[in-house]
Amino acid sequence: MLILISFCLFVAAIAWSLAYAHYDFASTLRTIFVMIGVEFFGVGLVTSTALWAISNRFLTHASHTHATDQRVEWPYAFDVHANSFFPLFLQLYVAQLLLAPVVTRNNWVCLWVGNTLYLNLGYNALPFLIRSELLLFPIVIFFALYVVSLLGFNIAKVVLESLFGV
Repeated sequence: MLILISFCLFVAAIAWSLAYAHYDFASTLRTIFVMIGVEFFGVGLVTSTALWAISNRFLTHASHTHATDQRVEWPYAFDVHANSFFPLFLQLYVAQLLLAPVVTRNNWVCLWVGNTLYLNLGYNALPFLIRSELLLFPIVIFFALYVVSLLGFNIAKVVLESLFGV
């Protein structure tokens, strides 16, 4: 899965570089590194480690009623990240590339389309975790920020300007 996602990100980085032809070879390599090294592996390592620690510390059973240790393994936490990254990849790397001319316009419908690309809700729960609904709490905060952003802050435009100067 890691090789497949890395290859998809590699192709997406090339596509972004071709779409914005002012890029030279060094900038294309930088984009490839940022998308694969920082956005997929770097953020994934931090997120997986944080959720792994939180899950094992606060969300597992305290009693020893099971024959085996009921803890979340770190490779499993990273695998959850890798599996959940692909829908995000389709939204932010493919759909946003195709919709870049639309989401960078200055009207409310384009703002709504662009900001909705960044609204990614969902989380799988493990059966041996207790109080796993606590992992969903940040969704309330992200949804509130999404609604507030519809008042005029175009997330897609800001991200594209910071990454590619669109």
